[in-house]
Amino acid sequence: MNGKDLRHRWQNRKKTGIYFAILIFLVAMGITALSTTSPNKTVYIATDGRGDFNCDGSDDQVEINKALAYVAENPQFTTVHLKGPNTYIISDSILIGNDTILEGDPTAIIKLKDEADWPRNKPLITQMDRAGSYNITIKGFEINGNHNKNLDKKRGEGYYNLIHFLNSSNIQVHSMYMHNGHGDGLKIERSSNIQFYDNRVYKLGHDGLYAIECQNVEAWNNTITCRTNSALRVWNSNHVKLHDNLIDSFYHWSAGGPGIQIQKTTGVMNDIEVCNNTIHHTYGPGIWLLGYGNSYPREEAQDVYIHHNIFYSTGTNPSIDWVGGIVASGFYDTRIENNVFDGAYHAAVTHMYPTGYSIDLSPQDTGYTTIVRNNIIVNTLPRTKEPSGTGYGVINYLPGTHTFVLENNCLYNNKAGNYKNCTSTTDIYADPLFANQKDHDYHLKSTGGRWNGKTWVKDIVSSPCIDAGYLGSDYSKEPRNNGGRINIGRYGNTEYASISGDIPGYVVWWNQIFSPQWKNLRFLLRTIFYSFSI
Repeated sequence: MNGKDLRHRWQNRKKTGIYFAILIFLVAMGITALSTTSPNKTVYIATDGRGDFNCDGSDDQVEINKALAYVAENPQFTTVHLKGPNTYIISDSILIGNDTILEGDPTAIIKLKDEADWPRNKPLITQMDRAGSYNITIKGFEINGNHNKNLDKKRGEGYYNLIHFLNSSNIQVHSMYMHNGHGDGLKIERSSNIQFYDNRVYKLGHDGLYAIECQNVEAWNNTITCRTNSALRVWNSNHVKLHDNLIDSFYHWSAGGPGIQIQKTTGVMNDIEVCNNTIHHTYGPGIWLLGYGNSYPREEAQDVYIHHNIFYSTGTNPSIDWVGGIVASGFYDTRIENNVFDGAYHAAVTHMYPTGYSIDLSPQDTGYTTIVRNNIIVNTLPRTKEPSGTGYGVINYLPGTHTFVLENNCLYNNKAGNYKNCTSTTDIYADPLFANQKDHDYHLKSTGGRWNGKTWVKDIVSSPCIDAGYLGSDYSKEPRNNGGRINIGRYGNTEYASISGDIPGYVVWWNQIFSPQWKNLRFLLRTIFYSFSI
């Protein structure tokens, strides 16, 4: 083979190699494109003609339901998105299928029409299949219940619930603004795996969340202003956690009942946790915990754990007697730990049956015990209705059937005194020295250091609640120096617990922290100041 032939063969191989490299590159690009670019899974609804479905401001549920039906029938689609800023007026219910997300811009509003005249138990948003649903998310938009333009119906009687599911699983409602309704925000029955979070709920007509005979319910990071009833309510439900919510009400006859309502008649309720909430200015009690009806075994109603909450100015209703911080009956071994109660009307914690109900709310058995431990209870006031004999820190109206175990609480400045029909041998009675009670900063002052929301600062005095909690309580989450014992109050056994005494090797001067090398300068300055003063 001559040189010309060799050169020709080399050039062909070179071209072949280049073509092969280009082919590999194109295949790789194709794989990358397929792996990073997914088909559009969202169907859009608008009012300006630019949506996949377009509404005209009247009977808008027709187009919304067409979009939801399309997603339900075409598995490659997952989401119906409401574009804003638009108000979608509905005259009938919106129906959601399985494996579906109904979402919207924050400026997209679902609004009930004026004078809708719907029957009871017909909600604004519900499931397509009444037999049961699963994997449904509702998020991101606003629901206006249009209460004032539907005044022919009464609040709290099943009219115009905003969202309702039953026999369902894996339901999420989050990042919503729900307001001005006649009924519940989310009512859910005989269902499991419910998440209700990051919602803003204002003046509905019943409960913000109402879970009936449900399992695995979690509600967190909601801001709720109650009207007619409660912010969060669970009835005959279990494996429930209600945490990190901000709950309040307003002073008016329509303002509602408890901030949180936990209610048992049947079934098992032995895994309920309520923590890290701030509950204030509720018309009824901050929390109402009640079991009643037919006799039930201990293991069906026990171990409710209420801890690390702040209650202030709860129980303002002048027309009922069952106000306060926590009103409880009918549960065994309830634990109320590391809360702050400030300015509750009637009592911070009380055992009682509410009066004025047409049904008997008293449990049938005895031996109900509530453990009240490591709490701060201050400034309790008499209730407005029949105030005589009220205004104590803790009251037990049911000593024949209910018992309080009071351990290492701090009680101070309660109008009528500390206890009625109960007592303690380990509680302390002193000003807890809050950082700023007026602004509801309930961190404890400390010469060792306290958290001010941004950094650690030192005080010239220390709270008597530091290192004064129950000896058996866990303190491992408290920062060093933690004294080897939990603090009383909201921040005990948390990363924001006030520090015990001075930090070793550091000094405090004029409410500032100085490292050891400042000691000599501090001494010199004090000497100079003393010499001038004489």
